[in-house]
Amino acid sequence: MRIVIARFPFDLTMSEVERSMQGVEPEPATGPCVTVGAQVYPVKQVGQVITRQDRRDFTANEVSRALTRLGFTCHEVRPPRQEAFNDPSASLPWADTPLG
Repeated sequence: MRIVIARFPFDLTMSEVERSMQGVEPEPATGPCVTVGAQVYPVKQVGQVITRQDRRDFTANEVSRALTRLGFTCHEVRPPRQEAFNDPSASLPWADTPLG
């Protein structure tokens, strides 16, 4: 399938992207991410690997759109709340919500 990232066309398939990412260690996942196989990668990391371009040349949205068209699941990963690490009595926001 033809996708465009940073104004350059690429003819890629899902299996080619998966093959390109084999053996690539995922960077810490925060913000826009994509699941490739069993790993979660930042979309900009995947974009850099599959295009061989500098990450400053494209946006996370461009790569997310392209990967979604290829059949990948893109999602947001938020960094953990720092106060939850500092305060052991801090509860999760939904823990006080009654069930039912």
